[in-house]
Amino acid sequence: MTSHYFRVVPLRSEAADAARRALAAGAPDHSLVTADAPKSYPCRHCLKCANPGERVILFPFAAIEPGGPWTDIGPIFVHAEACERYAETETFPPQFRDGRAMRAYDSEQSMIDALVVQGDEAEACIAGLLENSAADFINVHSVTRGCYTFGIKRA
Repeated sequence: MTSHYFRVVPLRSEAADAARRALAAGAPDHSLVTADAPKSYPCRHCLKCANPGERVILFPFAAIEPGGPWTDIGPIFVHAEACERYAETETFPPQFRDGRAMRAYDSEQSMIDALVVQGDEAEACIAGLLENSAADFINVHSVTRGCYTFGIKRA
């Protein structure tokens, strides 16, 4: 489903490239992992899950910058090999329609609302969260592990 009131914000290419460089340099907080199950290793840059046998980098990412009470640093994956950044930013990625939590934040990066999303509810949840004029952005997380998946901004 296409929307004109929001846009999906995948991980910046610079951040994905920095993770690859950090792994190559031996950063102790970056690990090379081989996917062993489908739909279990979502790349935050291309927003596609790694296929079994593909390599991904596991590393810490600050979805909410340090310095406030809602600081959110947690593990995420990117493909070990360069991948194309998710470009369909007016479309909620279909592979992330189930098992996601959406957290709305204000311009001070304080969480002001949150919803659990299943199936075809994604756009309705985004619309509901963005109805609040104080909502500046939304972060989408995995319900099971809590990891950051991608951001959402007003279009």
